[in-house]
Amino acid sequence: MGVAHMTKESLDQQWDQLRQKYSSYLRLLEAIPADRYHTRLVPGMGTPAELVVQMSAAIVKDIAQGVAQGGIEMDRSAESRLLADVGTKMAVIAYARKCWTVANDAVKRIGNAQLTAVISTPWNMEMTGWAGFNILNDEFLHHYGQLYTCARLCGAEPPFLWGFAESSLRYRFAD
Repeated sequence: MGVAHMTKESLDQQWDQLRQKYSSYLRLLEAIPADRYHTRLVPGMGTPAELVVQMSAAIVKDIAQGVAQGGIEMDRSAESRLLADVGTKMAVIAYARKCWTVANDAVKRIGNAQLTAVISTPWNMEMTGWAGFNILNDEFLHHYGQLYTCARLCGAEPPFLWGFAESSLRYRFAD
């Protein structure tokens, strides 16, 4: 038996956990060598830059904004496509930070009404806002694992996902 819904209070707790995971994610992005950001390291899997755009824009930013505004729309911007295709490591990381800021601002506007509302999605289905946040968390961890694999394949030591105390202050997003 799962939870039938999520409250603003439980969203805030879940979001704080994601904030801490996002700190580890940014450290992971730092670990991947700049010259490998546009290399398809695993057949059938995105490049590190493509995975960042997927995680930061399509998952974190777009879902959070979608719940706040009553419908999820995918980011089809030229900026995200350009970053996935040719952006430098630092530009891709800056984009990941920007997406967090936009998502965090959206979450601040979300209340119980948005969490229980049924919203449209680009996946030919409707869902409640709280279900969108469950998908966000699952997908974030899925793609984190892919980037972790990328780091290992590049010979880099990825940070421990739950090693929040190891994150320097510049990776913490506390308000």
